[in-house]
Amino acid sequence: MAAFELREHTADVAVAARGEQLGSTFAAVADGLAAAMCDEWPAADAPNGGERAGLRLTAESREAALYDYLDQLIYERDVRSVLPVDNEAAMADGEAWTVDASYRGVPLSAVTARDVKAVTYSEMRLERVDGAWEAYVVFDV
Repeated sequence: MAAFELREHTADVAVAARGEQLGSTFAAVADGLAAAMCDEWPAADAPNGGERAGLRLTAESREAALYDYLDQLIYERDVRSVLPVDNEAAMADGEAWTVDASYRGVPLSAVTARDVKAVTYSEMRLERVDGAWEAYVVFDV
């Protein structure tokens, strides 16, 4: 089971997350991103609960994959006008790191959301600690 915690960071917001698998840690950071943008959202079975959508991306490193994944979720928010919640992600490494992920896109019209402008590399950490993956990501608000 993965978990996240929002942390204050000067004028920005940070998410610290921990999970047993790399993919679940990515998803926990993404859930933290959603929580940074919105305090609550409709349940999946509620009117305006949103539909699941998938995405896949590759990057040259784990850190770049995490950055690109979170950046893609912000892009999905901006272009599709949805809040990506209930995130799921799986990771595969080979010649490049691949993220296969999905989220439930809650219409922004159904929530009161704050703006998160971008994910940053500032202070980003992604490391294995005591048998689990830990991530720390700062978002520009």
